[in-house]
Amino acid sequence: MTKAHRIKTTVNGVISEHTVEPRLLLSDFLRQELGLTGTHVGCEHGVCGACTVLIDGHSARACLFLAVQADGSRIETVESLGEVDNLSALQEAFREHHALQCGFCTPGMLMTCVDLLRKYPLANDDEIRDGLASNLCRCTGYEHIVRAVRAMAAKR
Repeated sequence: MTKAHRIKTTVNGVISEHTVEPRLLLSDFLRQELGLTGTHVGCEHGVCGACTVLIDGHSARACLFLAVQADGSRIETVESLGEVDNLSALQEAFREHHALQCGFCTPGMLMTCVDLLRKYPLANDDEIRDGLASNLCRCTGYEHIVRAVRAMAAKR
């Protein structure tokens, strides 16, 4: 029998303590324990990027990260960005530039974009495309997502 561990995290600015099994994935912790279902689970192998969150300011695949590894960490999920009636500037850019279709990849794509916009100049479309290469989207062809990120980079 494995011993459960007590973890303390700050998720979207809210400090919480939970007892978790050692093998519980961060994606499952966020969705099942905290009810933050915006973090989507796609491939469960870290390939698609749908589960991307920020951990201590760096993008990470929640499906490859154990909840116990997040002990003491500051986690940001897509829910931290805005709400339906109060979108963040990035979410508004996605809406304005039609950067989503089915929406499945959108939470992970948004969190990847937050990370990129915080850390990199994104001076041209090639840099934006390179940054987005870690996330899969089957619907958009990426062009509209690139436009949204370009617009955000220009506003900085």
